[in-house]
Amino acid sequence: MLALIIAATSVGSAWVALLLISLRYERSRAPGLANFGHPTLEQAIFLFDNELLLDATQSARALLDATPAGDNDWARLSAFLAPRFEGFATALAGLAEAGRVELSARPRPEGEAALRLIAEDVSGLARLTLIDPEAEGRGVLVDGLSQSALEDELGQLRAVADHAPVLAWREDAAAAVIWANRAYMLRADALESEDGALVWPLPRLFETPANAGGPRRLCLGASGEKPGWYDVHRFALGDDALCFAVPADSAVRAERALRDFVQTLTKTFADLPIGLAIFDRQRQLQLFNPALIDLTQLGAEFLSARPTLYALLDRLREARMMPEPKDYRSWRQRMTALEQAAAAGHHVETWSLPGGQTYRVTGRPHPDGAVAFLFEDISSEVSLTRRFRADLELGQTVLDAMHEAVAVFLPSGDLATSNAAYARLWGVDPAATLGRVTLLDSVRVWQARAKTSAIWADVREFGSRIDARAEWSKEVRLEDGQRLVCRFAPLPAGAMLAGFTPLAVEAATRRPPKAGPSLLRGAEIPTLQGHA
Repeated sequence: MLALIIAATSVGSAWVALLLISLRYERSRAPGLANFGHPTLEQAIFLFDNELLLDATQSARALLDATPAGDNDWARLSAFLAPRFEGFATALAGLAEAGRVELSARPRPEGEAALRLIAEDVSGLARLTLIDPEAEGRGVLVDGLSQSALEDELGQLRAVADHAPVLAWREDAAAAVIWANRAYMLRADALESEDGALVWPLPRLFETPANAGGPRRLCLGASGEKPGWYDVHRFALGDDALCFAVPADSAVRAERALRDFVQTLTKTFADLPIGLAIFDRQRQLQLFNPALIDLTQLGAEFLSARPTLYALLDRLREARMMPEPKDYRSWRQRMTALEQAAAAGHHVETWSLPGGQTYRVTGRPHPDGAVAFLFEDISSEVSLTRRFRADLELGQTVLDAMHEAVAVFLPSGDLATSNAAYARLWGVDPAATLGRVTLLDSVRVWQARAKTSAIWADVREFGSRIDARAEWSKEVRLEDGQRLVCRFAPLPAGAMLAGFTPLAVEAATRRPPKAGPSLLRGAEIPTLQGHA
């Protein structure tokens, strides 16, 4: 019996020891296993006295810390709850009368259960309980590095949204604004309350249709205010829409300035007598003025249809408003050369039309491969030039028909013209001489062919004087013994005429030599002789 008692006692002691070891092992193991499960999640509960936070659970304070919008706790909580719970502000305003209010948030995507909010009036204080059905009674553990990375990324995204120069907001299916960045709130005056609380619901600044294709330019501004222009972009996100408004004031001002500039140019071009046609890089007519219609006799309907350059030239050829080509192939080659020359640089052509008119066609390159053509009627200019040239030729013919050798000098002393008798007498043809021929050069020629005389010094002084001068003449003898009557007469604008007549011709024409200039005394010039 004693042996049995000792054996039973030993076995019992062993079982007790094993049980204690097992219990201790389970207790030490339980905290480690809990890390792989779902710990109890403390509910987010807030206790407010009006808008002053009296107390909050740890999860509630974490929620407030993660919601930076607003200057106080109530403003931050309202910024989080108001977009998610419809009628939040109205329900909280009537909490004292109702005693208890329960709200459900908008349904989450993918069929997840929505948040619930329970608001209770507890002895004049507002107790708010935020319940997440998906995480009710359990929590999710995240390691410190992951949590820090999430918080850093969230902070960066918030900083980007708050400092973005564009207005960004999100609309639900009912077109209500459920989120907006700081730029939108400032533009909508949603942060102007004294305590910095967010004004909710946020006003809708832009009326953007749901099916708007591409950006739309909209004006925002009340009466009496300077309007602000924005390019509004809208992107669908399920039933919601994400919208952006990019400021476009600079673009609007630039477009208005460009439009005014084009209108000014159009009015200026309309008054020009020169026809203007501007073609783009595809050589399609983009701009023309009324003078082009008058000069080319092309209808406004044809030009308004924006024909190509070659279509316009074909129509001009049919209307006989350009030089008649020998054949179509050569004409086409010429027009291609005209277009290429105008695109490469300044190019000018003169068109003598079959009707007797003369056009000057100027081609100029423009930016971005465009080219402009100017059509100018120069018929009167050409006619005047031809008439002037004919008058000059007639005058030269008259001079050449005179027996007197004549040379005309400008006030600068340069030889302007002479006749054939002058070239025969002195053996010099100024028309065939390259370079300038001056009075001094001519006097040297005269003096070399004639005997010594004081007349050449008088001629030099007479040509250099700018005061009142009188015509005078004097006789000289050439080296070959021929006597010559030299006549010097002032002309308008300071010019001078020099005429030389052999004495035989002078006698035949019965033209006695004239006395010297008024400053001469008798037949001699004592002062000038002193220079000789």
